[in-house]
Amino acid sequence: MRLTGKWNFLYFIGIILLLWSCSNDDGPGYQEPYIPGPGNSEKLSDAALLEKVQQQTFKYFWEFAGTNSGLAKERSQADAYGGEGKNIVTMGGSGFGLAAFPVAVERGWISKAQAVQRLEKILNFLETVPTYHGAFSHWYLDNTAKTRPFGNMDDGGDLVETAFLMQGLLINRQYFSDEASIVNRITKLWEAVEWDWYTRGENVLYWHWSPNFGFQKNLKIQGWNESLIVYVLAASSPTHSIEPEVYHQGWASGGGMVTNRSHYGHSLPLGPGFGGPLFFSHYSFIGLNPTNLSDRYANYWQQNKAHSLIHYNYSIDNPKNYKGYSENSWGLTASDSYQGYEAHSPTNDKGVITPTAALSSFPYTPVESMKALRYFYEQQGGKLWGPYGFYDAFSEEHNWVANGYLAIDQGPIISMIENYRTGLVWNLFMADEEVQAGLTRLDFNY
Repeated sequence: MRLTGKWNFLYFIGIILLLWSCSNDDGPGYQEPYIPGPGNSEKLSDAALLEKVQQQTFKYFWEFAGTNSGLAKERSQADAYGGEGKNIVTMGGSGFGLAAFPVAVERGWISKAQAVQRLEKILNFLETVPTYHGAFSHWYLDNTAKTRPFGNMDDGGDLVETAFLMQGLLINRQYFSDEASIVNRITKLWEAVEWDWYTRGENVLYWHWSPNFGFQKNLKIQGWNESLIVYVLAASSPTHSIEPEVYHQGWASGGGMVTNRSHYGHSLPLGPGFGGPLFFSHYSFIGLNPTNLSDRYANYWQQNKAHSLIHYNYSIDNPKNYKGYSENSWGLTASDSYQGYEAHSPTNDKGVITPTAALSSFPYTPVESMKALRYFYEQQGGKLWGPYGFYDAFSEEHNWVANGYLAIDQGPIISMIENYRTGLVWNLFMADEEVQAGLTRLDFNY
């Protein structure tokens, strides 16, 4: 049917409005995201897709942050933890979110003034909460700034969560070096952590201390796992530094952490069979640049690249014949699952793929990770893509998609993709002179 007169005019206006509504560039003026579905996929360049995923994921730490603290909520489900989910903020996940603040400023998602204002709010909260020989607890309550116990005998200092938080804070100290108040306040929190006290006078660091239970949790921080950053920061502290033997005898178990495994033709210096969950290669390396990093135990670029490729090849091999596993859908790590929270890995495979596993491996496996990103977004996007990026995990085998997000899974996506794209977060952390001194103290080459 031909359109004439006013109908032709209205049709023309409609076309203009449609084109305008589709021209969302996800700039600082936020519009509702386009949510693609199978068979109706948005085609973006690699760079545009990476940017979209980073920016959408950052919204978890910016728009969904705790009202009082400005810190990251542990997870997005308000009914979690007996209804306290909306009120629990996490130190490790917050550290990962903080690491992305410079990325957000550099890419124009937020202004520098906005970032500084949010940092001031966060520091106000961190200066108020109880600490334990300078260490922060795993969780706090956003509305009261009180410690919220994480588990049995875990109601005090958590040195691993503290390290993840400090990693993020030091990245911001470096980036906002012209903001004297920010620098001084972060430095005060950093210098207050009594890393050496958490050795109990032994050549190892302990994960927990509680004012009610002391060291009864009795968990030594020993490799290989996600906790290398703890020892690097403990050696870097200008006020409470550990001796090198604490690293060599404690973390490295006198060399005993070296396992020299090989899977799918890839040599893996450290770790359990198949390398364990992929977060082992992400959490410590948001700031710590593994590109040229080595010590007497491993070359850390080789370690992390091999770990990622082993997971990629495992999903292609798919020994359990799970639906959906392929070269385009891979990556096992700790996340939610259809059975609750699980530390997924090739040796604990439940048929669940977690997007952060492949996406946070971008520096190590850019081609393989891009295959996964396009599959997650273009093929699974209608179910998997939401207001804060990709939902936590999914299983085609069990026709299941997570109903929310976890801070500790979302955070690494932003900074590890940025490290692949520009190296920004790595460059900031590695430029810290105290970190450089700590690495030298532990005989690292970097």
